[in-house]
Amino acid sequence: MANVFIGILAGLVIVVLLVLATRVVRQYEGGVVLRFGRLHEVREPGLNFIVPLVDRMYRVDTRTVALTVEPQEIITRDNVTIKVDAVVYLAVIDPVRSLLQVVDYVKATTQIALTTLRSVLGQSDLDEVLAHREKINRQLREIIDQHTEPWGVKVSVVEVKDVILPEGMQRSMAKQAEAEREKRAKVILADGELLAAEALGKAAHIIRSEPPALQLRYLQTLSEIAGERNSTIIPFPLEVLDGLRGLGSVPRNGAGEAEPLHAR
Repeated sequence: MANVFIGILAGLVIVVLLVLATRVVRQYEGGVVLRFGRLHEVREPGLNFIVPLVDRMYRVDTRTVALTVEPQEIITRDNVTIKVDAVVYLAVIDPVRSLLQVVDYVKATTQIALTTLRSVLGQSDLDEVLAHREKINRQLREIIDQHTEPWGVKVSVVEVKDVILPEGMQRSMAKQAEAEREKRAKVILADGELLAAEALGKAAHIIRSEPPALQLRYLQTLSEIAGERNSTIIPFPLEVLDGLRGLGSVPRNGAGEAEPLHAR
């Protein structure tokens, strides 16, 4: 009976040791094994065994993490107060350093992102923040990545999401944009009038040098007037008008004065 009890007890001990010694590392994790508190090795994904009570395994997630930087009030270089938020994408590339060099790499990266966001945007003008977003994003990523590199963390993307302006500044920018649109509209209108004047000048030159062209234009105008007013118009030859104009002219003497008409 005692032998049976000892055998059952031994079996339970073996099962417990197997449970304590078995570790499963997922495909997206890195298994860091510490033996008596010192770095021993890094285990690959899959089924792994450690020495119970001697080894301790830490599984570090190596997938990309998205960190949201809460909106921050920032004063730009031209003394404009804005609110800016951002998102940071990072991933662990060295599980050992991310475990041994920093307590919480996510929290530490968030704090670095906050201070860097304030520093970079505080050295930029408002126009630069609004118009050169890609340049600022690249600068933020480079600075944050330099700080996280000793922790075995790689920052791949930093994006400034929203830039919230004061209401007064929004109204001023809206007025400026409206004035710019009006200026462009006036310039376009002036260019159109210039082109129209040039075209009319060319047309007048052609009509003056080609009498049949004037006659055709006269008939076309009569046709357009008749179509619009729903009326009947009798064309009057231009040659008759020229003749009447000649009869109505008063002959003048050499001094430029009108000669008197003598009754006969």
